Amino acid sequence: MISFIVRRLLQMVLTAWLVSIITFALFWSSPVRPAREICNYNCNTARFAEINRTYGFDKPLIVQYGTYMSGLVNPHGRQLGSEGSKEQCDWPCFDRSIHTGIQVWGSITDAFWPTFWLAAGGAVLWVTSGVLLGVTAALRRGQWVDKAAVGLALIGASLPTLVIGNLLYLTFVVKLQLLPNPDAANFELSAAGPGAWLKSYLLPWITLAMVYAALYTRMTRAHMIDVMNEDFIVTARAKGLSERRVVYRHGLRAVLAPIITVFGLDLGNLLGGAIITEQIFSIYGMGRLTIDAVLGIDLPTIMAVVLVVTVFVVLANAIVDIAYAFIDPRVRPS
Repeated sequence: MISFIVRRLLQMVLTAWLVSIITFALFWSSPVRPAREICNYNCNTARFAEINRTYGFDKPLIVQYGTYMSGLVNPHGRQLGSEGSKEQCDWPCFDRSIHTGIQVWGSITDAFWPTFWLAAGGAVLWVTSGVLLGVTAALRRGQWVDKAAVGLALIGASLPTLVIGNLLYLTFVVKLQLLPNPDAANFELSAAGPGAWLKSYLLPWITLAMVYAALYTRMTRAHMIDVMNEDFIVTARAKGLSERRVVYRHGLRAVLAPIITVFGLDLGNLLGGAIITEQIFSIYGMGRLTIDAVLGIDLPTIMAVVLVVTVFVVLANAIVDIAYAFIDPRVRPS
């Protein structure tokens, strides 16, 4: 097991490194020139050369890549700027923003926590509701409960996030005024207070849950129907085990593997930024940061976001692979 975990972690590091090479190559193959963006097209040749020298844009590409990566692998970070105007960039150093001049890692950390709480709360809701609805529908196959659960799943799958989020916002915030404007989501829990903080995330969590729970309901129902007809379920019932124990101890455990696979990918992608949901509810997270960076052609921020998202996705895949070994002994590595 230990060797398997080490191999998966090494694969994760290798994947992130390859993505950094590809992203850096795309960074410099684009027609955008960072020095020109910093100057806002209003600088002379001398100023242009000074910016290239200060930011290191005048050095060979391989040297620039090595300098950039040194800030990510060196625990002491690296120095930014040229002689006479240097500043310390602590690890992990993703350089500084072209437009604001602020170190990118500070922007990443500020945007990460709103997205983290958005993804975590939404994930708990959609997994819990999706799995419970799927199990209930499978055990009541053909009855009104089954049809209602499938109908809810179809509604959630048919309506995009943009529609669900705006409907919830207009209904509960604008018209009924039952919930406040979700501004507190951009503040820390200690600063906003538990009540305001939870209210600010409630509608975004429900929006994500309605969209994602549809897939989990249908997937759980389909797999549960197949599993409940397997021989080991018949044997468990023949031994006199209670129906609750048969369903949740034996049946549901066999269904968890595909659910965890999809869950790991969904959660990893959401931690990279739930762009539409954050836009609807004015949450300044990773999604909003990505949009602002793309629209502003802030290449260092774009590259940092891509690398951070890559780490989340490959880490989620590694955790899923490791979780398989504990859920299903048949896939346990030797």
